[in-house]
Amino acid sequence: MATAASSFLNPIAAELEGVGPKPTAKTLARRARQRRQILGMIGVSYLVDGFVLLIYAYAGTIPAAISPAFAVCGLVFTAGSIALSEMGFNERFKDHYLVAPQSIINMMIMLAFTWIAPEVGVMFLCTLFVVFSFSSLRSTPQQTAMVWTAMAFGLAALFLLTDKPIAMPHGSYVERFATMMVFILTIGRCMFIGIFSSAMQGSLYKSGVELKEAYKRIEELAELDDLTGSFNRRCIMGMLDEEIARAHRNQAPCSVALIDLDWFKRINDTYGHPTGDEVLRTFAITVFANVRPIDKFGRYGGEEFLLLLPDTSGEGAARILDRLRAIIADLDWSAFSPGMQVTISAGIATLKPNETPDIILARADSALYAAKARGRNRIASA
Repeated sequence: MATAASSFLNPIAAELEGVGPKPTAKTLARRARQRRQILGMIGVSYLVDGFVLLIYAYAGTIPAAISPAFAVCGLVFTAGSIALSEMGFNERFKDHYLVAPQSIINMMIMLAFTWIAPEVGVMFLCTLFVVFSFSSLRSTPQQTAMVWTAMAFGLAALFLLTDKPIAMPHGSYVERFATMMVFILTIGRCMFIGIFSSAMQGSLYKSGVELKEAYKRIEELAELDDLTGSFNRRCIMGMLDEEIARAHRNQAPCSVALIDLDWFKRINDTYGHPTGDEVLRTFAITVFANVRPIDKFGRYGGEEFLLLLPDTSGEGAARILDRLRAIIADLDWSAFSPGMQVTISAGIATLKPNETPDIILARADSALYAAKARGRNRIASA
């Protein structure tokens, strides 16, 4: 019946929406709508149990006033919960469904009516299983312990501090029918909880996989330059540190090259920045297509790029860069604009014993300036 069903129309959305310190207005509206739907289900559940009580009243087991009193009590609590939800009261708490408080209040209602109408106590006690099962689906371990303790104390007070004859009516055919309905409804709800729990686990697993893929994509985007698709400066500098450390550790050769697009400012000024962006993208794609899988390529800044060449000597690096220079110069850049020519200059430095990333980069930068000073469209080694 009632209860901690309050957390379970869409648990996945509840967990994933509005993650962050300040949920959006759309998230708050969706949460309020979900709570409204769930509390509506709780109200309907009170009405259903009230109908079963009417059957007991028809059989003469309990006074006729018990059924409407129970229904009104449950509906007043549900209406109050809806009112607090609509005012945004629930959003003050981490658990915006207030599972533990709602579970405890619903258990108190059940125990109170067990004391008021012990002749049909089996119905209220059976509903306790449903209340506790629903609350345990979403509650934290602390909340579960709190709800269980409240239920244990309530049952102890009912059984040990009173002498109420809690009964399971079965004297007449109508009573047997009503009691049968109690068990059918209880078992049906427990089955629903099991089915829901299985579906929730499947949804959580699927959501977990989707989140991992999303986080992986975010990490990839955080590593890449959004214009060229090459590694961004932060990432390529981290890779430089790793490659140098590995080369020192394994006593393996390692070369780096700083590459600059010649007269790139002139390209932007003459043909426009959109064309300049296309030139950068085309250059990056060409590099990707003509370097080895072990090489690392990233945008160092503006039109400067850093190429890491692991396990590569100075001579090998010079051959790779000179081939790349020739490929870039031979591309048909006139597709972007008639008469356009694009060339590159590069400075190469090969790692020396105990050399740091800053020093090898400074040597590569000096070699790059030397290549420019010699007329551009050429490769220089430090």
